[in-house]
Amino acid sequence: MIRLFKVKEKQREQAENAHGGAHVKKQSAGELRLHKDISELNLPKSCDITFPSGKDELMNFEVSIRPDEGYYLGGTFLFSFQVSPVYPHEVPKVKCKTKVYHPNIDLEGNVCLNILREDWKPVLNINTIIYGLYHLFTEPNCDDPLNKESADMLRDNPKMFESIVRRAMAGGYVGTNFFPRCL
Repeated sequence: MIRLFKVKEKQREQAENAHGGAHVKKQSAGELRLHKDISELNLPKSCDITFPSGKDELMNFEVSIRPDEGYYLGGTFLFSFQVSPVYPHEVPKVKCKTKVYHPNIDLEGNVCLNILREDWKPVLNINTIIYGLYHLFTEPNCDDPLNKESADMLRDNPKMFESIVRRAMAGGYVGTNFFPRCL
């Protein structure tokens, strides 16, 4: 067993010498899985992924969603993803960076999506989350709200809900809350 460790140490030293003495960063299991998930992404045409800190920093990225149907048609909504080194055993933290009038997204950007909470399982992946977020815009769920006011409006008066969503997306006030333009 001891010889095995010596062989591994010698291989590591040779790798460092081959790279000019630079330390080769070992990827966590979460980074390896995330790299696989990203390489296998099959996003809808209306979704894009960007890496604000560069491709070397995979654990933090952004996804923009432009719904092509429903109440939020024409809007662009930006989400930040923070992925833990123990991913997929821990669900990524997802926040909506675009202020939006939505039953399942509160004004602070928290997202109510079952797979981001109690229904997360390690067999799920980033693609699943992005499709779940996209689905929130095409079919908002007023039965599991974070923004109760908008959920009640959607359930009780869908036409008024649509009018308020349009006003908020165009940039303006809904009650005392200001929504920046996202059209």
